[in-house]
Amino acid sequence: MSAAEYRSIWTWLRELEFRQGWCDAGGVRTRFAEAGDPAKPGVLLLHGTGGHWETFAPNLGPLSEHFHCVAVDMVGNGFSEKPDYDYEIAVYVRQMLAVLDHFGMERASLIGMSLGAWVAARLALDAPERVEKVILMSPAGLVATASNMARIRAERTRAVENPDWDSIKAMFDHLIAEEHNRIPDVVALRQAIYRLPETRETIDHLLILQDPQARERNLLSEGQWSAIKAPTLVVASGKDYSEYESTARRVAALLPNSQLLDMPNVKHWPHFEDPGVFNPAALKFLRG
Repeated sequence: MSAAEYRSIWTWLRELEFRQGWCDAGGVRTRFAEAGDPAKPGVLLLHGTGGHWETFAPNLGPLSEHFHCVAVDMVGNGFSEKPDYDYEIAVYVRQMLAVLDHFGMERASLIGMSLGAWVAARLALDAPERVEKVILMSPAGLVATASNMARIRAERTRAVENPDWDSIKAMFDHLIAEEHNRIPDVVALRQAIYRLPETRETIDHLLILQDPQARERNLLSEGQWSAIKAPTLVVASGKDYSEYESTARRVAALLPNSQLLDMPNVKHWPHFEDPGVFNPAALKFLRG
């Protein structure tokens, strides 16, 4: 591979002025990346199950030209604290409200992917006065199929129990459509997280939402989705699992103030896999 072809998260971050740190968010030591002028409107970026802030590496530069961006590792995920209790949606929402408070964001727009989209939707429903606009990618939180929950639990448990390169890499085959976008940096980051003793100790807390009873009590009903008033951009990823694509389209139909962005050539991480499409669309929506 030539130097010109080499790709890393630093391809996107190397010329970006940003800082990484940890803050106390409602009693949870929370890892974050912050970019952009704090005087500008706030944007909070939320990853999916088992994720970390680096999933937004391709987006922080363009977004932070116009917004004060904070991307976090949610409780139990990434390199944030992993306390000994189950991480249900209300737990994530409390942490994210504390993050907004820590960064002085009275209101912010939310960008969430998968689990992060579920948390963003719940936050917009529970605290509409704190939410400006919402972008939902590969959204969860409306339906749950036993096969998808079993797949996620099996994949993540196997990877934590045996965090070798191949088992970690196998997860990204399901998250990212094209092999050249499954860059080694994100595999290595996830491997480092899954090798942490505390990740192994708390994996059942992280995967609680793959339990049918727990998931059912956390889902938002169609009526609750319809009650979210914030302007919302919903991204439908054409190569994702059908559950996520169909959820995106159903959510877009339920939300009273929504737009749908079709991205037919990506899987579960549309913002990461095709930032050339996602970033301009997100900026147009957030600034409009």
